[in-house]
Formats: sequence, structure tokens, C-alpha cells
Amino acid sequence: MIERQIHFYSEGCKLDGTLYLPDDYKPGEKRPAIIPNSGYQGINAFYPKLFARNLTEAGYVCLGFDYRGFAKSEGEEGRVILDEQVEDIQNAITFLSLQDEVDPDRIGLLGWGMGASNVIRVTAKDKRVKAVAALNGFYDGERWLRSIHSYVEWTEIVKVVEEDRKQRVLTGKSQMADPFIHYPLDPATADYVNKELRVFSAFGHQATLQFTDSIIGLKAEVAVRDVKVPLYIAHGKDNLLHPVDEAYCLYETANEPKQLTVLDGKHNDFMYHEDDVFQYMISELNTFFKQYLPEKETKERLVQFQA
Repeated sequence: MIERQIHFYSEGCKLDGTLYLPDDYKPGEKRPAIIPNSGYQGINAFYPKLFARNLTEAGYVCLGFDYRGFAKSEGEEGRVILDEQVEDIQNAITFLSLQDEVDPDRIGLLGWGMGASNVIRVTAKDKRVKAVAALNGFYDGERWLRSIHSYVEWTEIVKVVEEDRKQRVLTGKSQMADPFIHYPLDPATADYVNKELRVFSAFGHQATLQFTDSIIGLKAEVAVRDVKVPLYIAHGKDNLLHPVDEAYCLYETANEPKQLTVLDGKHNDFMYHEDDVFQYMISELNTFFKQYLPEKETKERLVQFQA
């Protein structure tokens, strides 16, 4: 995989990223391209790069980047607002479409974890996206938060968020808190995070309570009704962080063509390059994107056939 460090701007913030090219890329080629997007507290150096490693082997150009406020990207550290991440992804599409190596008519999105809802919402309003994959996500923020908290905990969360809204109006600031105060990790996910993610200096910084407010307002399951391109959904059947019911609900609401794969795993216990479950998911992603981001000759034949 060939790596080229890049940057682009999103609403005035300079975002840091990497353009990943296949080893067999030849100058002048226009390849299909995919933007793999991180989940909560994720950074380009981890999951986007992992997906790019595998997708470039299948011939795709990939763009990985850090959302505003993360790693080396500009922006207010600790400010995690899902609507702003959606804007970042849309601006990443614009940047990617301008690259000489990319066919702008064959761009797909992939979102992991919290990033899965982001890519659904982007695709619902951006016709440049030709296929989208949502992996191990949640798609109705309030429903998901309620599902992983007791009634007493949920009642307290509502009070805390309402108080923070008042403080933002009066002071212009949202309170900083532990990034997982309302996003509790199940034991398996916490173990993975401690082993694999905490070594990155950009991981685990405090986040504003406005992030929780952002989650409560998330309605990707509603937005998916406006997704008119092929959708691939994958979810671990034993996922305790984002329950598998989230995937079922999204699938039921989504338009055709759509595909749902329930994986033999949890949230990220299988997220290693050599893991059989991960490689199975990669093979399905490759099949999906090959079908819906076809080679130019195949695409032309399809257009002629439809005509």
C-alpha cells in the first residue's frame, strides 16, 4: 500500500489525512475510491488504515482522515458533534473527487461504530456516494442510549444534558467530562480498547457533554429512507456495546438493494487483520463494492443494457 499524507479543509478546520493507493496503481489510472470512517474516539492511524490496507489490495484508492479536533486535525479538542463529523465526511468526498487517481463517479463510504450512522446520513443527502457500508453501528441515538442504561441512569443523563444546554447558552461552554461517562464500554470492548487503542496519544481525551446531546438527536434510521444507493450492513451478533437490534432496525427501514450480515463476534474483538471473522467481513465488502462500484467497462455495459 502506497501512502501519501494529505490535508483538506472542513468548515475552516485543516484536517489531517492519508491517501492510500494500491501497490499496482499506474499513473493516469482512475480508480474507484472508498472513504473508511472511524467510530467514537477513533483515529485514521487505526481502523481507517486497517480497512485501507485490505481495500487497496482489492484495487481501491482509500482516503483516511481524522475528524476535526482529533489527532493532528484542527478544531476544538473534546468537541464531538456528530453533525460536524457528517460535514467533515462530505468535505472529504469533495477532496477525494479532485484527486487525479480517483474516478469521482465511483466513490463509496464505509463507517465503523459511531461512524456507521455518520455515513448513512451523508449518503442520504449526497448523491456523489454510490454505495455505503455501515458496520457495528447504532442508528437511533436516544433508543441506543436508553438500551444500555438503566431507567435511573437515563433519567440522570437527561437532567445533566438539559443543564449543560443551559450552561452553553449562558457561558458559551459545554462541560468537559470523561469520554465514556455516557458511552460505557462493555467488558470485552474495554479490554480491547485498553490493549489496542490507549497506546495512541490522541485516544481517550475528555469530551464535552454536548456530545451526549448530539447522540440523543441522532436519527440515522430515519435518514436511511432517503438512501437510494446500495447498502451493506454488518454487525456482531454478540455486540454488547451496540446491540445487534440496531442493525436489524436499520435493515428493516432501508431501501433495496440492501444486505445484512450478522458476524460471529462482538464489537471489536475480531478487528485484527489476521482474524477469520474480519477477513470474512472484508471479503463481503470487496464483493459488495465490486458490484456497485464497477469497473468502467462493466459500468458502460450496464448503462447500454439499461438503455
